[in-house]
This record gives sequence, C-alpha cells and structure tokens, in this order.
Amino acid sequence: MLVVGRARCLVSLGRKIKTFATKMVITSGNDEDRGGQEKESKEESVLAMLGIIGTILNLIVIIFVYIYTTL
Repeated sequence: MLVVGRARCLVSLGRKIKTFATKMVITSGNDEDRGGQEKESKEESVLAMLGIIGTILNLIVIIFVYIYTTL
C-alpha cells in the first residue's frame, strides 16, 4: 500500500516538473520584465531541482522500507 501511494506521488511530481519546464519562457520586453522573468525562471529551476532531490530521497526510503519489511 505504501509503495503504491508513493508511486502515485512520484507520477504526479513528474507531471508537475514537466509543466514547470513548459512554463519557463523568456519573451522579449524591457529590462525590468526580463530581470523578473529570469528570476522566476531561476526560482522554477531551483524548485524543480528540489523536487528531483525529494523524489530520489523518497525512492531511497522506499527501498530501505522494502528491505526492512522483507527481512
């Protein structure tokens, strides 16, 4: 049950990361807009990286729980 719930969470996280990738578009405009968009793009990149790190940590926990429960 735990593994199925985690798998669903990982799938939804993967979808969210894909939507972040499609939103990072910088359009031409004045310098203030460009600076704001670059900042947003950097924030989205950091959030995506944190999501990936969280996913990896969740997978490690799942592996340890699986090993622990099968012993």
